[in-house]
Amino acid sequence: MFEKIEMTYSESAKVTVICDNARYYRSKLVKAYLENSSIELMFLPLLTPSNFNLIERYWKYFKKIVLYNNYYDTFQKFKQA
Repeated sequence: MFEKIEMTYSESAKVTVICDNARYYRSKLVKAYLENSSIELMFLPLLTPSNFNLIERYWKYFKKIVLYNNYYDTFQKFKQA
């Protein structure tokens, strides 16, 4: 993901990526990559309401469409949804 961002915005001096507090953003591998990168991570505050975190809004919508008020007579059909 970071490589693609750098290629897309190669002309920019710095790119800020706003992240939730997922652990993988703080991994050694990510930190090592970002040391020599024009990408800066900005983390949302802990316990940020989900309306600020777009991916959480998407997941809420997705769950509602796929899971709620639907009947799947087999587990295979549930997995395919």
